[in-house]
Amino acid sequence: MSVEPATLDRFLGGRLEIAQPKRGFRAGHDTVLLAAAVPAGSELRVLELGAGVGVASLCLAARVARVRILGIEIDAELVGLANDNAARNNFADRVRFEQGDAVREEAALILRRWRSDRLEGFDHVFFNPPFHLASGQESPNAARARAMRDGDNALAQWSRAALALTKLGGTVTAILPANRTGEVLVAKEGAVVFPLLPHVGEQPKRAIVQIVKGSSAPLRMAAGLILHQVDGRNTEAAEAVLRHGAELRLV
Repeated sequence: MSVEPATLDRFLGGRLEIAQPKRGFRAGHDTVLLAAAVPAGSELRVLELGAGVGVASLCLAARVARVRILGIEIDAELVGLANDNAARNNFADRVRFEQGDAVREEAALILRRWRSDRLEGFDHVFFNPPFHLASGQESPNAARARAMRDGDNALAQWSRAALALTKLGGTVTAILPANRTGEVLVAKEGAVVFPLLPHVGEQPKRAIVQIVKGSSAPLRMAAGLILHQVDGRNTEAAEAVLRHGAELRLV
């Protein structure tokens, strides 16, 4: 199997140096925004489904001291790059990545990857799922197609898998197209929908959904985040997250 050429890219204003394939799915603003929305704290245990080269997990590790993260990724080449990226950025002691199909594996098998018999669920689980409909044009790059295309009702499947891996009171956080947020609300747990608006007055293209496992609170619609000013530059609030690694508070 040939190995895709990689580039070295910087995130969080240069705090992270990340190797990722030149072709295929490449992490960008969505990935950083997702990581910023995970309400993790020090010493908590966090799981990322479909971790890719590890950008979101490493952004979270850069923001939250001593948080411990496991990333599951189906592509073995990306797992190798992700673990290299963790080492390159001095996070290998608390962030690691393993190959696996987090959606189709039994929850108990994923939990065992933490190497603890006492773990009943992760404090937080997050993911950036494949969401381009299977009826659309498929990318000629197999890795990109696998990362992006929703071939089997993937949004609902990923949500169910994530909830099964989350402990009671923990959260599941996902970023997805704003017009498909209902597909991840597969249970009655309380949730917030946080739209990401390109400019003032425009409809959101993306939204972050956060579910609290076991909560009976009603669904909440947040005001969201405006990403760009009229001249195209990032807003001050977006810049704080994308360049300076600030937390994105959804409520």
